[in-house]
Amino acid sequence: MSARQGLRADSTHFTLDGAPFRILGGSIHYFRVPRAYWRDRLLKLKACGLNTLTTYVPWNLHEPERGVYLFQEELDLEAYIRLAGELGLWVILRPGPYICAEWDLGGLPSWLLQDKKMKLRTSYSGFTSAVNSYFDKLIPRITPLQYKNGGPIIAVQVENEYGSYAKDERYMSFIKEALLSRGISELLLTSDNNDGLKCGGVDGVLQTVNLQKLTFGDVQHLAELQPQKPLMVMEYWSGWFDVWGEPHHVFPAPEMISIVRELLDRGISINFYMFHGGTSFGFMNGAVDLGTYKPQTSSYDYDAPLTESGDYTTKYHLLRSLLSTYSNEPISEPPAVQSRRAYEPLAVTHYISLWESLQCAETLFRADDPVNMECLPANHNNGQSYGYTLYQTDIYSGGDLNSRNHVRDRALVFIDRELIGVLDYRTQKVKISQSKSERTLSLLVENCGRVNYGPALDNQQKGLVGDITLDNVPLKKFTMHCLDMKTSFINRLQSQKWTSVGTKPTYPAFFRGSLVVDQPTDTFLKLPNWSKGVVFVNGQNLGRHWSVGPQKALYLPGPWLRSGDNEIVVFEELKAAETVHFAENLEYGKTVDVSTQLFCTLI
Repeated sequence: MSARQGLRADSTHFTLDGAPFRILGGSIHYFRVPRAYWRDRLLKLKACGLNTLTTYVPWNLHEPERGVYLFQEELDLEAYIRLAGELGLWVILRPGPYICAEWDLGGLPSWLLQDKKMKLRTSYSGFTSAVNSYFDKLIPRITPLQYKNGGPIIAVQVENEYGSYAKDERYMSFIKEALLSRGISELLLTSDNNDGLKCGGVDGVLQTVNLQKLTFGDVQHLAELQPQKPLMVMEYWSGWFDVWGEPHHVFPAPEMISIVRELLDRGISINFYMFHGGTSFGFMNGAVDLGTYKPQTSSYDYDAPLTESGDYTTKYHLLRSLLSTYSNEPISEPPAVQSRRAYEPLAVTHYISLWESLQCAETLFRADDPVNMECLPANHNNGQSYGYTLYQTDIYSGGDLNSRNHVRDRALVFIDRELIGVLDYRTQKVKISQSKSERTLSLLVENCGRVNYGPALDNQQKGLVGDITLDNVPLKKFTMHCLDMKTSFINRLQSQKWTSVGTKPTYPAFFRGSLVVDQPTDTFLKLPNWSKGVVFVNGQNLGRHWSVGPQKALYLPGPWLRSGDNEIVVFEELKAAETVHFAENLEYGKTVDVSTQLFCTLI
């Protein structure tokens, strides 16, 4: 029996096993969807008339510490790919190592930043040796799932939008060879926005383009670069991501459908980014910085055809109707909608202040100068990746406290545990009252999310990244507490003495309440009249809450709940209310149409 012939790009149309083939794809990230819902979301993708699943692979989740690899449970990539195959879907895999994806540091592990000379996404040996070690573990899991071996993977992407970074002309050849030498043998692709096409390619690899509208001649540009090759839009942006403090982005369904129809009529292959966005659970959101730092929300709804919680939208139904006219066979019926419920409001019963919680932190560190998160000797010397770091030192006078723009990204400033101000990129000075007595200065610094796109990637160290001064004199002798708020920390907190909420709390603080559930069901958790912080359910980090919006509720998947008591812990920086509320649907403040905004292509 002759070997199966995989996806080929030898003429103006793709072929698969020798027959003409059009890729109709959709992006769903396994790491943004609870595993219990993988099947549901993939069935909904197939029932829309799509034939291919695309997903990124986040290095920072799979190798959280050097040499520690996680590929189980929610991170079981092989199970996800096999499931797609069982459901009759092909797979295009995008293993990076850089993925962008509105994900912290574009998926790169923060421990890379411990190297002062690090040059990410280049042929710098400190980076390539780390990539080689990671690929040695990742790629052998993928190769058996390739088309030639009877698996669903028909193509693999080489890096991601490198044309928009383009700092090293040898780098893309290194990544291509890293894939080929480990047994990747299916079609290789690159993907770039229009501006990146001219320097994002690599010899022998098919280029694809990322876009939302057809007004800029992107497809024509691609066709001229690659005559007699199939055209593909690898990322057709179905919506857009959100940043804190700005409106929720929407892209009108009728406008999207008319553009997609034109692409299909021209015989172009397409992948919807995102088809279902899901959630950047925990502290994993990225940030934008093209001159101004803007952290992204935990919700990655993206105004995609499926909502953050997996619901159908007008966009989904219109797209399904359109795609059915391009399908040679009838498409399957969409699965039933999952139920959700708004649980009764939950009264917060106890709290414990941040100051009292410090004994649950793994350990404390002392140094003359402040040490950035990544260089703290925490997590087996891999540094601190996410969350907050508390910096403390004694002062003996007052005056101007100047961050010298060394706060990454936001710091609450306390004198003897009394809040006196906030330092961030905009506010770099706080006045401290005069006093000759010894006082403790504390800065609670939050990593709000590392930039995931653009030239600032190498400079994403968090915490205090340099001296801070009091009346122009650098402060010294710091004590530092790593508060990455892992599940183990939240669990240790439970054994501490919590105070009844009848007493006025000292902020910041953790607040606790119990949600009693008979049948675990999806819901959205809301915190009206709270200010800013993080939410944990049964020890798991749901994500950040912040009253500035646009995100007004956090998606709480039913599989994260259990029948009976469920422990809700809210870390609140500034101001708590007495209750936690629930809703059936995601809520936003103001919305803005992405097509009316002048924005850079950031994915």
